[in-house]
Amino acid sequence: MSEHLDVERKGRVLVLTMTDPANRNALGLDMMGRARETVVEAAHDDGIGALVLTGAGGVFSSGGHLTRLYDHANKSRSENRDSIERFHSWVRAMRECPKPIIAAVEGPAAGAGFSLALASDLIVAAEDATFLTAYVRVGLNADGGASVSLSRALPPQLYAELMFDGGPVAASRLHALGVVNRLTPPGGALAEAMAWADRLAAGPTAAIGRAKKLLELAYGNFATQLARESDLFVEALHHPEAGEGISAFFAKRPPEFNKG
Repeated sequence: MSEHLDVERKGRVLVLTMTDPANRNALGLDMMGRARETVVEAAHDDGIGALVLTGAGGVFSSGGHLTRLYDHANKSRSENRDSIERFHSWVRAMRECPKPIIAAVEGPAAGAGFSLALASDLIVAAEDATFLTAYVRVGLNADGGASVSLSRALPPQLYAELMFDGGPVAASRLHALGVVNRLTPPGGALAEAMAWADRLAAGPTAAIGRAKKLLELAYGNFATQLARESDLFVEALHHPEAGEGISAFFAKRPPEFNKG
């Protein structure tokens, strides 16, 4: 697999770059495991005050590898659940990390990629960036905490639109709603995120960590919703709609979810 996670320390800021040029920075299992370990280590490193999550080559992330899900029907529910847990352990580490995490988004943030942006504390996006929940297009439901992140941030009607239609939604629309914190010209998201991260990393790290903890407590248990998402994702994988949706994706044809 060409996918990997580049990790670079710049002063008190740790930069994580999702890299898989062949698949628009899709999220492989190795990348997920490496990312979780990196975030956990950063949480306990007094020399790190903030993290920036971004994607290589002008793309944030196209989401999970559908190739991993293509033969889902031949796997047990527990095997599918283990695969989802690899991703969810990364997301939990992000939410539990006491250091602020800024997503720098260029291009598309789709499916699990959108979930990762939402799991970050702050989002800086290029004006031409796009966000897609995408799951429903292949007969699946959200994972990575997207359901709870969006329900916290959006009016019910827009939440339903994203979950039912899958997007895309322009960065400007999410900025107007407060989901995206800052907009930049194309190509400028990482520089803006780094400048913000440098400033936060120079601030009172412990106080910021306590503020992040209070934010989580105020909104309710994120981990509980991850568990619900995992249950429903596995249920979706073993439903005929997912078989049709994923097969149609690889056949490059529109899915036919209701053939009767």
